[in-house]
Amino acid sequence: MTLEELEYYISFFFIGCFCGSICFWLFHRMKLGCYQSIAAGIIQKSEFDAEQIRNKGEIELKQKQVDLQCEFEKTKSAERQKLQREETRLKQREDKLEARMNLIDKKISQVEKTETLVNESQQQLEEEKEQLAKSQSNLLGELEKISGLTANEAKEMLVEKLKDEINTDAANLIRRRQKEAEEEAEQKATRILSTVINRLAVPCVSEVTVNTVSLPSDEMKGRIIGREGRNIRALERATGVNISIDDTPGAVVLSGFDPVRLYVAKNALTELVMDGRIHPTKIEEAVEKAQQNVQKKINEHGEDAALRTGQMNLHPELITLLGKLKFRYSYGQNVLDHSLEVSHLMGMIAAELHLDVRMAKRIGLLHDIGKAVSHEVEGTHAVIGHDFALKCGESPEVANGIGCHHHEMEPTTVEGSFCSAADAISASRPGVRAEAVEEYLKRIKRLEEIAYEYPGIDKAYAMQAGRELCIVVQPEVINDDRLITLARDLTKRIENELHYPGKIKVTVIREKRAIKYAM
Repeated sequence: MTLEELEYYISFFFIGCFCGSICFWLFHRMKLGCYQSIAAGIIQKSEFDAEQIRNKGEIELKQKQVDLQCEFEKTKSAERQKLQREETRLKQREDKLEARMNLIDKKISQVEKTETLVNESQQQLEEEKEQLAKSQSNLLGELEKISGLTANEAKEMLVEKLKDEINTDAANLIRRRQKEAEEEAEQKATRILSTVINRLAVPCVSEVTVNTVSLPSDEMKGRIIGREGRNIRALERATGVNISIDDTPGAVVLSGFDPVRLYVAKNALTELVMDGRIHPTKIEEAVEKAQQNVQKKINEHGEDAALRTGQMNLHPELITLLGKLKFRYSYGQNVLDHSLEVSHLMGMIAAELHLDVRMAKRIGLLHDIGKAVSHEVEGTHAVIGHDFALKCGESPEVANGIGCHHHEMEPTTVEGSFCSAADAISASRPGVRAEAVEEYLKRIKRLEEIAYEYPGIDKAYAMQAGRELCIVVQPEVINDDRLITLARDLTKRIENELHYPGKIKVTVIREKRAIKYAM
């Protein structure tokens, strides 16, 4: 390539670059103008939109101002009305307070006037009181002169008169209440007891313990004594009873405190007499056999008593004690038969009163169980029976009924409360018990002595074998109203000081006679 051609190419290159630059500048200017027009349109539109937004905001602002102004006017009106109501209420209260203050002022003035009148009246009353005291003193002096009695004497007479009136009223009230209670209680008790007693059919004879053994001949006494008394000593040692051989023909007397031992000794001696061979070895065999037979009878009697009363779940020890009661007697009455009788009585009473018949019969059967316990246990038979029943698993209600039948503890059940009544019914039947003559005479004598301890008693008689006390009083000392209180006091004394089966009737008689002779 030549230099001219190179220059030529270089010239074209620069011309092309210049032309391209111009084209590029022109294109850029055209594009920039287009952008500017777009920007101007955007700016113009933005200004238009801004103007519309501004106008809309001004309109909304004006609307809000108008709304706020209206709300403010409403609130202002409501507050104004509220204030007006408060002002009206305060004004009314002020009017009421003012009226009340006026009323209080009027009342204070009235109270002051009343107080003045009261003070004047009080002064007047004091003056009148002094005048009355003087008049009373003068009248009292005149009355003392006229009556011949001092004020203290007249007061004592008035007190005595009031006492008599009070005693009369009290006696009338006691008589009326007692009559009402007696009528109601007597009707119910008579109906129940008559039904119960008529339904119970038992023998009416008393039993006595037999402590003698009959002998076929007096020769048998020598065999019983034995050589140098060895047979009788062996028999006493084996049985624990005393054997008395005296001049009584055809009989040997046995004595001891334990009825079971007495029964064993009687059976053993009877068997020895029937056998005829009496020596220490035979005596031991006979006593052992008799003890086995007696123990068997004890169990049979106890089981039979439980069966007859429907008590099938008794403790074995209670069964044994019941059997032992067959050999014990109280005033000639067999204790087991007495317990069976009390059980039947209590069962019928409970049935009439719609109570627990089974528990009542159980209490009646076991009420004298303490009499079969050994003397080594201290206490009364009722308390011993109560403790022993609890020990053998009996319920507290049954044990309480056993312990309260002689009023040694308070009953907790109705069934236990009438155990003493059934016991008294069984013990007080005619012919059921045989008392010692000495005790009988002591009780009758003590009954009359208690009656004579009261003032105004003229005569006292113990009648009906000690079941009735008849008293004749002095009419000038004891009036009619005093009779009731005297009879009640006597019955309380007898209940507290004497022990007796059944009940004792107290009759107080007041008689005033006026005798004149026409000449």
